[in-house]
Amino acid sequence: QVQLVESGGGLVQTGGSLRLSCAASGRILSSYSVGWFRQAPGKEREFVAAISWYSGGSTNYADSVKGRFTISRDNIKNTVYLQMNSLKPEDTAVYYCAARKSRTAPDPQDYDYWGQGTQVTVSS
Repeated sequence: QVQLVESGGGLVQTGGSLRLSCAASGRILSSYSVGWFRQAPGKEREFVAAISWYSGGSTNYADSVKGRFTISRDNIKNTVYLQMNSLKPEDTAVYYCAARKSRTAPDPQDYDYWGQGTQVTVSS
């Protein structure tokens, strides 16, 4: 069992930055691939970024965030980060991290463990 806790959300102006953290307990996160997803009101949960399970593993990004967001992991701290730069109002959503015991995947249904989410609001 893996417990995930997100933090770092908040209110930021257009063009600003935030860094989200996904801290894990219960299992060593380095054994899992971790994805970030987001869900805006009235919309389905969508893929944002993912990082594979091994140290220095491959990363994947949604086209809408490429060049602006960076996912990384610190296996010593058992934490995955999402650095978000050049934020836009359309990035406003609840952001969730999720883990799975396999390679990364863009479908949220492929992930086994989820955090409770953290709100990101970008004002125009």
